[in-house]
Amino acid sequence: MDNSPSQDDQGQSPVPMTKPGAEPPVRTDRAPVAEAELRASDADRERVAELLRDAYAEGRLNVDEHAERIEAAYGAKTLGDLVPLTRDLPAHRAISFEKAPLGAPADRPSGPVRLPARQEAPTMVAIFGGASRRGRWRVGSRLRAVAVFGGVEIDLTDAVFESPEVEIEVIAIFGGVEIKVPENVSLHGSGVGIFGGFDVKEQTAADPYAPVVRVKGVAVFGGCEAKPRKGKKLKEWVRKQLGTD
Repeated sequence: MDNSPSQDDQGQSPVPMTKPGAEPPVRTDRAPVAEAELRASDADRERVAELLRDAYAEGRLNVDEHAERIEAAYGAKTLGDLVPLTRDLPAHRAISFEKAPLGAPADRPSGPVRLPARQEAPTMVAIFGGASRRGRWRVGSRLRAVAVFGGVEIDLTDAVFESPEVEIEVIAIFGGVEIKVPENVSLHGSGVGIFGGFDVKEQTAADPYAPVVRVKGVAVFGGCEAKPRKGKKLKEWVRKQLGTD
C-alpha cells in the first residue's frame, strides 16, 4: 500500500489534533481597534479647540455653540467624540487624525510648538496663605477669587481665553487680590473698597473683538488691584483675527 501523501496534501502544513478533553489553543491575534475608538490625546483636543476658535472668529458658530463644543472637545475621551464637533465646518480646515505612514516626513507646525493649555478650577481661595495662577491655562467666562488674611495672584497674560468676556468676582477680607491682563484686552471694574482699596486701571482695546475682562466684588480691610501688563499681548482667543497675531 502506498502511504505517501497525496498530491492535494503536498505543500500544506499538518493540522494539529486536539486531544480529547484538552482546551483549544488560545489565539493571540486581535482585531484592530477602529480609529474612532482610539483614546484622544491632549494634542488632539487642542487641535479641535483651535479649529473651533477660528470658526467662531469667522462667524460660523455663535457664542452658545462655541462654548458647548469647546466643553465637549476638552471632555472628549476618544477620537470618535471629537469628529462630530468639526464635521459641519469647511472641509479645507477639517482636522484629520490619521497617522502618516512609516518613513513619510511628518508635517511640522511653523513656529514654536505650544503645549496644550491646562484646565483650572474657576475658584481660587487663599486663607492665611497664598494662591497664584499663571502660565498657559484656559480661562472661561467666570472666575472667583477669595482672599482672607492671604493673597491671590491671577495672571492672564499667557492664558487662552475661551470666552469673549471674562467676569472676575473678588472677595478680599484682610487680604489682597492682584490681577494682571494683557495690554491688548479691555479691562473694566466695578468693585467696592471698605476700609480698603479696589483699584482697576480701566482700558478699552483698539480691537473691537478683543476679550473684555470685568472685575467686580468687595475689599474689606484689604485690597484688589487689576492692571494691564506692559509688553504682554494676548495672541489666542475665540475671536482671533485670521492672518494676524
